[in-house]
Amino acid sequence: MGDDGVLLQVADEAVAEVARDADEHVGLVARVVRGVPDDLPGESAPEVLLDAAWGLADRRLGIAMTPRHRFATASGCKGFTALAVLALVADGRLDLTTTARSLLRDDLPLIADDVTVEQLLSHRSGIGEYFDDDADVSDYLLPVPVHTLVDPEDYLPILDGRPQVFAPGTDFAYCNGGFVVLSILAQRASGVPFHELVRTRVLEPAGMSSTGYPRSDALPGDAAVGYVHVDGQWRSNVHHLPVVGGGDGGAYTTTLDMERFWGALLGGRIVPDDLVARMRRAPGGDGGPADGETYGLGLWLRDNGSVTLEGEDSGVSFWSTHEPATGLTWTVAGSTSAAAWPVVRALRESLAG
Repeated sequence: MGDDGVLLQVADEAVAEVARDADEHVGLVARVVRGVPDDLPGESAPEVLLDAAWGLADRRLGIAMTPRHRFATASGCKGFTALAVLALVADGRLDLTTTARSLLRDDLPLIADDVTVEQLLSHRSGIGEYFDDDADVSDYLLPVPVHTLVDPEDYLPILDGRPQVFAPGTDFAYCNGGFVVLSILAQRASGVPFHELVRTRVLEPAGMSSTGYPRSDALPGDAAVGYVHVDGQWRSNVHHLPVVGGGDGGAYTTTLDMERFWGALLGGRIVPDDLVARMRRAPGGDGGPADGETYGLGLWLRDNGSVTLEGEDSGVSFWSTHEPATGLTWTVAGSTSAAAWPVVRALRESLAG
């Protein structure tokens, strides 16, 4: 059995585990390709080791998930936000040392005056969090009606009133609110609506034509629906998340677009090489993730040099990574908050072995 057969068997077994915990309709996609080690993704035709889908993309209509479906990324698109901000740094409209206060002015007065763009990008700002990542994803967690959250400025009322939890730069604490603040700063500094900024400065240079921020109540036909288990039923996550994704999460993409993303990012086609290198370096100072994993600017980093985006939310689980040393690029996404993780673990173990 070749590598492709091995990985499909491994993935099938992991999907069976997901089905036992949920049901056979949970939607999943996974794609693994291998290029030449240390070459950029897309420089040559990769060897496709796995390109598969399982379950349903839409339970109501009984539509089967396919490898080409679009899927939500949750926090996976924090990398897009970071790149939109860094594109403005490259333009000279922002600097990593720019303070949030210089653009927030009188808004969000509890954010310390010395919080910088770099600290927000690296989760070292210490600002108060508006969203509880550890809460039960089946709950309705947003404190305002989800249909009111369309533009970054719409988040100001729910970001307000949250004091600093530590002095800027002295610790690490993963913070969704920090990336919402970054979207506000980017929009104000550029004078361009945030979603347009991401499209023109990140997605288009990367050739990511199937990626964007559609409304959850008007998804395109090829977008998978996310589901939450509530009161014994699988329900759409449309009432659980902002109607339009923002700075901290919510874009939709495809496995092929994520391959394009990693090639464009690491090839310097979105921001210059010096800023790419800065994204791949964790800031100094106290605090940070453990177990061989650190956080740069909008990217998760591992000791082997790999770069990763990941996200989990109500009806969403997403993982995408590129490993320069092996040439592997792979993406897994699921239509529930837990579906992707058994597949990610199984593939990681198989690829490492």
